[in-house]
Amino acid sequence: MAQTMKAAVIEKPEKLVVKEVPVPEISDDEVLIKVKYTGICGTDWSIYTGKYSADRLPLIPGHEFSGIIVKVGKNAKRLKEGDRVTADINMSCGSCFYCKKDLKLMCKEFTQLGIHIDGTYAEYVKAPWKQVHRLPDSLGFLQGAFIEPVSCIIHAAKAMQVEMGSSVAIIGSGLGILHAAVARYRGAAPVIVLGRTKKKLEVAKGFGADYTINVQKVKDPVEEVRKLTEGRGADYVIEAVGTPETYEQSFQMVRPGGTVAAFGITGVDDIISVRPFDLVLGEKNVVGSCAGVGNDWSDAIALLQYERIKPEPLFSMIVPLEELLPALEQLRTDKNLFKVFVSPEVSEREILALDLR
Repeated sequence: MAQTMKAAVIEKPEKLVVKEVPVPEISDDEVLIKVKYTGICGTDWSIYTGKYSADRLPLIPGHEFSGIIVKVGKNAKRLKEGDRVTADINMSCGSCFYCKKDLKLMCKEFTQLGIHIDGTYAEYVKAPWKQVHRLPDSLGFLQGAFIEPVSCIIHAAKAMQVEMGSSVAIIGSGLGILHAAVARYRGAAPVIVLGRTKKKLEVAKGFGADYTINVQKVKDPVEEVRKLTEGRGADYVIEAVGTPETYEQSFQMVRPGGTVAAFGITGVDDIISVRPFDLVLGEKNVVGSCAGVGNDWSDAIALLQYERIKPEPLFSMIVPLEELLPALEQLRTDKNLFKVFVSPEVSEREILALDLR
């Protein structure tokens, strides 16, 4: 195997270069994976602009991935060269107060592949063998690269504990579409998706939304949700955009006694205005959810394997590694794009489900 590989490296904020770098060397507790696909995540843009992980640069980003094991550390069990895999990107110390309570996201040594350490916009990536998940035969590599975002949705759904027959309003028609699918499978009714893009709202209908609201065409999105919930507001509101404005709307949109799920990631210094009076007298609840961990990954694989979630309508295109930066920029401006995959093995763009020609 070659001793160098092609990788996209963010050297400093707003400087991304594709260049040759050393192939990662694995320890006895790691495996080396040849990357097939990596899905572009909003976090990648935040790393590129310096909003996240500026202290970790230079860095190879990328974390929603699939690939093939090409080398196995001697301590690895039940894995072999040639296995089709993905990997849980979330690593912790395993022995602190939070890890012992199965709250590894709170661990002070918490580390994420492609966010804190080198990730998957490269020909090869290494990962701890205990984090690796084999792909079922029925899942292709594109679906395998979509397991990570599905695991995040599942983690949020578990945190909310949605009851059957409960109304769920989802602010955001990106990953919000997946929130709608999972909410429907948990017995929620009605499921309401709010967004800004006609095409994405149409797709949301196919994934389980009973109602969609184009926030650019209504005067007051909060009032529109109340109209659909007998004037009360939704039992559960998922904020999946990550702006102060939409977070403030979520607290106005949830009924007394209801739950707001904080999912969208804002800026570190962003603040919102919420009246404590309304929280106290309204007994409103808040749950936070930032990543899928542990069993969330196995559950995500099961939902994809048995086609409870069929994500292909969300797959927009595949681009070569050399086009990562143009793709990142296009995702900021073309609101019809959903999931774009990057592959070191392709030489030109391939259009998938959405009509982008």
